[in-house]
Amino acid sequence: MENIRNFAIIAHIDHGKSTLADRMLELTGTVDKRHMHSQLLDSNPIERERGITIKLAPVRMDYVVNHKSYILNLIDTPGHVDFSYEVNRSLAACEGAILLVDATQGVQAQTLAHFNQAKKLRLAIIPAINKIDVGSADIEGTRKQMSEILELDPNSILLLSGKTGQGVTELLQAVIANIPCPVSPIPGTTRALVFNSNFDPHLGVVAWVRVIDGSISAKQQLQLLATHGSTGAIEVGAFVPTRRPLASLSSGEVGYVVTNLKAISTLTVGDTLASDQSVPPLPGHQPLKPVVFVSFYPTDGSEINLLRDALGKLKLNDSALEFAPEFSPALGNGFRVGFLGLLHADVIQERLEREFDLSIIAAAPSVQYQIDKTDGTHLTISKAMDLPDITSISQIKEPIISMSLFVPQDYLGGVMQLCQNHRATMVNMVYKGRLVYLTYTMPLSELIHQYYDQLKSLSQGFATLDYEVTGFEPADLVKLDILIAGDRIDALSQIIPRNQADHIGKHLVDRLKNLIPRSQFEVAVQAAVGGKILARADLKGFRKDVLAKMSGGDQTRKDKLLKKQKKGKARMKRVGRVDIPQEAFLTILKVD
Repeated sequence: MENIRNFAIIAHIDHGKSTLADRMLELTGTVDKRHMHSQLLDSNPIERERGITIKLAPVRMDYVVNHKSYILNLIDTPGHVDFSYEVNRSLAACEGAILLVDATQGVQAQTLAHFNQAKKLRLAIIPAINKIDVGSADIEGTRKQMSEILELDPNSILLLSGKTGQGVTELLQAVIANIPCPVSPIPGTTRALVFNSNFDPHLGVVAWVRVIDGSISAKQQLQLLATHGSTGAIEVGAFVPTRRPLASLSSGEVGYVVTNLKAISTLTVGDTLASDQSVPPLPGHQPLKPVVFVSFYPTDGSEINLLRDALGKLKLNDSALEFAPEFSPALGNGFRVGFLGLLHADVIQERLEREFDLSIIAAAPSVQYQIDKTDGTHLTISKAMDLPDITSISQIKEPIISMSLFVPQDYLGGVMQLCQNHRATMVNMVYKGRLVYLTYTMPLSELIHQYYDQLKSLSQGFATLDYEVTGFEPADLVKLDILIAGDRIDALSQIIPRNQADHIGKHLVDRLKNLIPRSQFEVAVQAAVGGKILARADLKGFRKDVLAKMSGGDQTRKDKLLKKQKKGKARMKRVGRVDIPQEAFLTILKVD
């Protein structure tokens, strides 16, 4: 194990992790330059187009320094907050990390979040400033930020360019010199951490593992300690970066195990593969839980089965994805889909449309609520229409996030006001040079409703945020119903703060008034909480000129025709139904 170094690259999104990994692959000769393309470890085309890493990718590099051979296992990690769990799992598989900071952007919110996680795991950290070749690079300013905010020794910070390769050789030498080799905590046993997995249509479930103790070889029987299952190791090997079979994986090594499992849900990220169930599991396993829910409907209702099959195929390689069928009176059959965050939802929708040629209607995102009922039972819902009768509810709890913000001082006042408008509570404020570091607690539902876009607009793109869901807290929430012609429209119901009900109800009524086509009779559009009407707008009905064909006649005849018309309008109002166009629902429900 003395010649093994396991490390990750951690950074804020778009600070150059994948590009740096490309240069390392070239420099170590792992990938021939003739077969090299940018962002090689980002296998998904959406990752390459957006310049982000979604699924972390490991790679084994052989490198010789001073006539001594080393095995360098690099795990490239996602930078976006939605995928922070994968970052944590990858860090748990390492002894060290390269902390990368963009010289043109400086320290950002997720830089600090990943840095703190690496420190918590007691990893050796090699700080580096990237993109020093860019004309707008502020090397000394970035170095000062890293010293002030992260409390790093300025002399320990390396300078490099992932694009040109400048400084990458020195970085690899620092990895060998400063990151310790792995150790085996419990010799004589077999334990391996599952830090990711994927589904191969020919092989089945493939576990991506870091072997902690012992070794794993083909045809070995293994136990899954978190799910109490078992599996056989059909094949083992390393990523170089494609799969290369090996006779075995020994303690300290990173690679893959082809299992005989047929469903990726049976092998959870963070599980421990072991020789028997009596072995202590590795710490830190947490089941992935979706926090944001979006309803997907096919534009063409006949494609519902195609949508179901497509979601099933995506779930094979994404254990965090959850979906269940649902029906909307307005939009027909669809699926309620759970995600790790809004970017996760956006990527899945784009994959459904591009890879499976589906046209998708996405309703507005929502979160889960925990309902404590008066009879002592508990309920979890993610849709307003599932909320039980108010008389049976003891309290409603909503998910709360801990949010970290880096804001330039020029935009501090506006950002603080924005947070206050979104029910956020300040925890701390620290000045870090020209930046201000803010920490808040805030309901997750506020974050997913345009908060991020407003933050970027208000700060001209300079503010950055990181967050994690910390739990559920009681809140004064109510169900806002929309009634059209006296009928409650479940698809338009929302769970909202009680003190915002009047404002939101009036806003919805005003929008719907202009979206619903007029009928032959007068239609009332109402917003209500329980039995209380908060806002109302009346759509005047069309009026046929029943006197148009009368060239004369006395007033009695005219009054009789008008009275007959009035009775007909009253009857239509009692029995007539309003056809609400799909566009009205989409305007209210669709993700902005």
